Amino acid sequence: MKNTLGQLKIKVFSDGADVAAMKRAYRAGFVKGFTTNPTLMRKAGITDYKAFAKEALTEIKELPISFEVFADDFASMEAEALEISSWAPNVYVKIPITNTSGCSSIPLIKKLSAKGLQLNITAVMTLEQVQNVADALSARSHSVVSVFAGRVADTGLDPVPHMTMALRIIAQNPNTELLWASPRELLNIFQADSIGCHIITVNEDILKKIPLAGMDLSELSLETVKMFHRDAISSGFKIV
Repeated sequence: MKNTLGQLKIKVFSDGADVAAMKRAYRAGFVKGFTTNPTLMRKAGITDYKAFAKEALTEIKELPISFEVFADDFASMEAEALEISSWAPNVYVKIPITNTSGCSSIPLIKKLSAKGLQLNITAVMTLEQVQNVADALSARSHSVVSVFAGRVADTGLDPVPHMTMALRIIAQNPNTELLWASPRELLNIFQADSIGCHIITVNEDILKKIPLAGMDLSELSLETVKMFHRDAISSGFKIV
């Protein structure tokens, strides 16, 4: 397992809003960064956005960590972005590719990038969006383009060639990294790594599967049989 994971070049980021879990992942030393979003924070019961961010930043001081704006008009988005970026040097500001009316965020992205903010452009799906973002980002600022490969796959489209093309597009900017977002399984880490993707976000459920990497399939088969037997006995099932 260790040798298999040790061969990976891709950076694994933890995706979530449980501060305790984030700190555990940070101390474990495997993940190389963190992302979160308002939906994850809502599921985690977060009621004070800034307090949540500040608590996470008390320990996560070196690794990149992304916090998202939630305003729907671009003037308010800009104000929120400037505030979030001031929280710590390792903070990346997540800007959605559009607002809820479908209006493009590209002008704002271009403006913020020119100011030197570290950005994470989120909810990106199409290659046209990737190209527009790549054209808008300043070569002088560090940025991440989060393409939701998992959601792309949910539509029946193979995300691997899609992400391969996205990599070619952003190659024009050496300070921009491609992030494989919303993975569905551990395999996605190895798929993303195989094409040279820079970053992949994983939630705690996928992180728990890390020990399975490189596991002997015969051993996994036996463990599965034991699980079925154990659960049948504990449930008191009888057939005859």
